[in-house]
Amino acid sequence: MNHYQLDTQCIHAGYEPKNGEPRVLPIAQSTTFKYDSSKEMGDLFDLKGDGFFYTRLGNPTLDAVERKIAALEGGVGAMVTSSGQAANLMAVTNICHAGDHMVCSSAIYGGTFNLFNKTTRELGIDVTFVSPSCTQEELQAAFRENTRCVFAETLSNPTLVVTDLELFAKEAHAHGVPLIVDNTFPTPMNCRPFEFGVDIVTHSTTKYMDGHAVQTGGVIVDSGNFNWNNGKYPMLTEPDESYHGIVYTEHFGKAAYIAKARCHLMRDFGAQAAPMNAWLLNLGLETLALRMERHCFNAQKVAEWLEKDERISWVNYPGLKSNPYYELGQKYMPHGSCGVVSFGVKGGREAATRFMDGLKLASVVTHVADLRTCVLHPASTTHRQLTEKQLEESGVPADLIRLSVGIENIEDILADIDQALAKAQG
Repeated sequence: MNHYQLDTQCIHAGYEPKNGEPRVLPIAQSTTFKYDSSKEMGDLFDLKGDGFFYTRLGNPTLDAVERKIAALEGGVGAMVTSSGQAANLMAVTNICHAGDHMVCSSAIYGGTFNLFNKTTRELGIDVTFVSPSCTQEELQAAFRENTRCVFAETLSNPTLVVTDLELFAKEAHAHGVPLIVDNTFPTPMNCRPFEFGVDIVTHSTTKYMDGHAVQTGGVIVDSGNFNWNNGKYPMLTEPDESYHGIVYTEHFGKAAYIAKARCHLMRDFGAQAAPMNAWLLNLGLETLALRMERHCFNAQKVAEWLEKDERISWVNYPGLKSNPYYELGQKYMPHGSCGVVSFGVKGGREAATRFMDGLKLASVVTHVADLRTCVLHPASTTHRQLTEKQLEESGVPADLIRLSVGIENIEDILADIDQALAKAQG
């Protein structure tokens, strides 16, 4: 299947029905799976056999979606989770323990910032935040002896900062640690981070991969490229006594990281995706390529229109040649970035509120990357827990409006923005 183009894999990868089987991926709506002998079941628990025995650790529907996403990203394996937050938490804690340290871009989704700035700190994992636009020297200075990973977003939410993946990967590898990147906004249709040296990719599948706002989920994808045998990751290279002394790197080879995430963390955290959610996600994945083309086309038109409107104080979209991240965007996402445009309305926070309240087609929702156009004011919603200083560090000014451009007719979208701006200035 890997010899097909990505848009074909969106439809066919992960599930290949045999003679007489359902053409469409079935929902395995079962928590458990029957075996004829206790030995067969025991071998599964000892990781000596392949198969499904409990949906928390594996399920045919989940497995098909995982294989499809792994194929789209070019990885050796994937694990779907109950949310994007769960994916990011497990991606890090799979290799970081109490007493360890991570380097993280400061321009990330507000919920992820809180996760690393509060919760993982409380778990004993320290973090140093760096600007995604930092110099190589500034990035080098953030590493410590106990640093165990670097985390960033390909295209940050909602600031739309394009991370220099090759720079971050180079420094991570120079210090013997992997680079984990959240690729939610571009999706593998517009960026495949593994091709630029990234080691682990995460997604909030709630966003573009689903595209219809009907399921919450996340995924971790393992490139299989990082060498864990450098003395820093004993959890992968030394016996795991909870599995009778299995050594993940020996037993699973290139898939050691993702295997441990499933066998250990999913076993203990239980943040699994539901079969129905995975099935709904698969429906979204089937049209991902088509939707991303339309999202990017519409967003580019909106950004160009806003840039010319005197009622707008600033516009941020990597597809604009005036954007400071245009060149990086062309390097890493030459076919488009995403459907999200951020901008400020003249008149500040009050004008921004009037603008959003005046929209008719677009909806004010706590969501992004839906096929329907939607809008949000991050400083008072998704990022409201951040202090003014943290907002500034994250690149989220108080007047920032995040417009997630849908796949409706572009003329209708522009007309809605125009009439709402007229109300905001009235």
